[in-house]
Formats: sequence, structure tokens, C-alpha cells
Amino acid sequence: MKKALYIPILLFVGLAKPVLAQESPLFPKGEKSPNVHHVGNVWLTELNAPDSVFAYGTSVAIFDPGARLDWHSHPGGQILIITEGVGYYQEKGKPKQIVKRGEVVKCQPGVEHWHGATPESGVTYIATSPSQKGKTIWLERVTDQEYKGKK
Repeated sequence: MKKALYIPILLFVGLAKPVLAQESPLFPKGEKSPNVHHVGNVWLTELNAPDSVFAYGTSVAIFDPGARLDWHSHPGGQILIITEGVGYYQEKGKPKQIVKRGEVVKCQPGVEHWHGATPESGVTYIATSPSQKGKTIWLERVTDQEYKGKK
């Protein structure tokens, strides 16, 4: 009788382990970024630094709810792959967009924009940018009115 009880328990534990593994983050949280070009808590992990073969950098950014970057642009553009949560993306002069897990955002070269988390949800993305045209150009802070979508 005892053996019959062990089999379902072992099956449950064996099936539960892969589910738990899927819940853990794919990449480490990284270093907390100093609040120089953003509001709120943001963690960065560099996955690939640009080099002589691959001239683009790739990083993971993790934002707490309410965290957001300042207005900025990328001379060579940038691609964001949203991997967790819900966030915002806005180009200068255009309406703010909601971005979600599984979506890809193409930040065009030289276009002023900002991105970050919503007030209710953190957001995580993988960002890749070519380095040969220069680094990020940081601009002014995103105001609370811009973040909240008010004029």
C-alpha cells in the first residue's frame, strides 16, 4: 500500500520541477544602474560587448514598476525584444505605445524616444545596438506628465 502512495508523489515532484525551472529568470538580474539617465530601479546585464567581429552590443535591462529611461536616441538604431512584463515605448511627437512580452520594438536610428515599465508592471527586455555609429545620446528627463500620458 505504501508503494502505491510513493508513485503519485514521485510523479508530481518529477513533473513540478520543469515548471519551477521555467519560472526562474533566463539571465541574472545584473548590476543596479545608477539613476543618471533614468527614474526608478533598473538593472543591466551585458550579454555581449561589441568587438571587431560583432559590432553590436547586447544587454538585458530589468525595470521595476514605474522605472523609465530619459529621452534618448541611438545613432545606429536599437532593437528591443520584450521578454517579461508590460512596458511603454514612445517616440517624440507620437503617442505612447504599450509593449508586452514577445513583442519586438525597432528604435530607428537618430529618432528620439524613451522606454520603461508601466506603473503596475515591471518590464524586461533584451536590447541590441550597433556600436560603429556611436553610443546612446541622452536627452532630457521624461516628465511625469509625459509618462502618465497627460498634456
